[in-house]
Amino acid sequence: MAKAANVSPATVQRIWSSRGLKPHLVRTFKLSNDPKFDEKLIDVVGLYLNPPDKAVVLCMDEKSSVQALDRTQPSLPLKKGRAGTMTHDYKRNGTTTLFAALNVLSGKVIGECLPRHRHDEFLKFLRRFEREVPKGLAVHMILDNYATHKHPEVKEWLSKHPRFHPHFTPTSSSWLNLVERWFRDITEKAIRRGVFSSVPDLIAAIEAYMKANNSDPKPFIWTATADAILAKVRRGRIALAQAAI
Repeated sequence: MAKAANVSPATVQRIWSSRGLKPHLVRTFKLSNDPKFDEKLIDVVGLYLNPPDKAVVLCMDEKSSVQALDRTQPSLPLKKGRAGTMTHDYKRNGTTTLFAALNVLSGKVIGECLPRHRHDEFLKFLRRFEREVPKGLAVHMILDNYATHKHPEVKEWLSKHPRFHPHFTPTSSSWLNLVERWFRDITEKAIRRGVFSSVPDLIAAIEAYMKANNSDPKPFIWTATADAILAKVRRGRIALAQAAI
């Protein structure tokens, strides 16, 4: 750019900075192609903004293949004038899968680490809620479209437990499930900087974070209406159509 305009690179940088231009950055996006996108979105957002009476609304998902990573050399602690440091390379010491359900109203999380990520483990997780949620309450579960959640044995179990109601987010719309926001928190605060010499060490850190979360839970407050989201999605689709011309 500087060579084409016959100016110095510093001049180009000043012009870009003064106008907030950052051409080196690229933001990713994904618009769902789910044919039932509107219907599913309205359903899920309705649970957030107008939850049913005598019911529990749970955002459920699995954080799979959480790695127990150990660093090849000791990390250095934070000190004045220097950030905490750790080696860029690491040793893998196994993985676990975190099954988690976020109570939308209370902000509490029920979670369990299991070695595998199949419908058998998901059924085990559902049976836990059958025992723990008071019998007089319906259970509305917000889920993604992973095959585990739609396995024939899961469907059979749900048919025998009619107080459990699955609500599926549209494809490519994980942002609609609030537990994904909680997964981001636990990743940043308990996992990413951790040093774990074994899977039990990793599980202990996850369980400690959940215990701290549940001792002082702070629910995520959903504010966007379905109409506002649909309008934004329509604008995105129009922009894509125009870019393709």
